[in-house]
Amino acid sequence: MNNQKNHPSLSSQIIKAHSLPWQETKFSGVYTKTLFFDHATGQLTALVKMDPGAHLPDHEHPLIEQTYVLEGYLEDLEGIDQGLRVGPDEFVWRPATSRHAVHTPDGCIMLAMFLIPNKFFEPTGDVLDKAGAIWDNTWGHILAKNIS
Repeated sequence: MNNQKNHPSLSSQIIKAHSLPWQETKFSGVYTKTLFFDHATGQLTALVKMDPGAHLPDHEHPLIEQTYVLEGYLEDLEGIDQGLRVGPDEFVWRPATSRHAVHTPDGCIMLAMFLIPNKFFEPTGDVLDKAGAIWDNTWGHILAKNIS
């Protein structure tokens, strides 16, 4: 273990989530605090806050997604789990390639963990990431590595 003392890249990283500002997303009433993001792999851990009535449109989880609800309720509007309601102190994980749309009637805050960013299906037929980039161009090569 002594040989690790001189490797600061191996040090634990502490994020003080309470001091991070909520960042607006392209989805009305949905905000995030990024706790961890690896640009090379797409791994993401974030706090997500949704205002009452906010929703995330049709999207797919290319790899497993994990969500722990801290406050409020998250409900599936569409997909195989339509009507599923996840509330405070409940954890839900969704299998790779699962697809749905969600909303929150009264608002919620959750901790979400993704192995690679979601695919959002636009009415135009485009498939984008949460930043609005073409998903395949940005993340397709990483997904191919993960499933090969």
